Amino acid sequence: MGKISLEGMEFYAYHGVYPEERVIGNSFVVDVFIVTDWEAAAMNDDVNETINYETIYQICQAEMRHTVQLIETLIQNISYAIRRQFRTIQTITIKVRKNRPIPGHRVSHSAVESTESFVNQCPRCQRPFICYNDDTCWCFEKQVSSETREHIKTRFQGCLCSECLSFFAG
Repeated sequence: MGKISLEGMEFYAYHGVYPEERVIGNSFVVDVFIVTDWEAAAMNDDVNETINYETIYQICQAEMRHTVQLIETLIQNISYAIRRQFRTIQTITIKVRKNRPIPGHRVSHSAVESTESFVNQCPRCQRPFICYNDDTCWCFEKQVSSETREHIKTRFQGCLCSECLSFFAG
């Protein structure tokens, strides 16, 4: 397990509450820190088995093009897009700094930072596993019938680990 980070990504974008920010734009700096298990990638020297930081950059770049009012919304959008791409994120921290955040005032930058953890405990076997607990969740990737899914939902609070899902899938 380790941390993969991409720091100091610079973008010019049109985020902000003030109308002039949405017209003139501003400079933003984005940092992304991801805790994941990259041991297999290191052993196999295979970028496909880890979090590819070029993909992280491309995701951030794409999200910066979608204008929003709040940096908080921007961070949520980046996190969601990254989770849709990668299955092995244990923790993600995203920090966005906005330069000269208040038009006409002397403020260097504002910053918003969010950390999310996705390591959960299986309610059936108590083992830890990764679950994003939203529509990017990979937990039901195993083929279980809709009846089995309903049975699991009534019997357990939250998602199950892949081993327990395999047990129910048969």
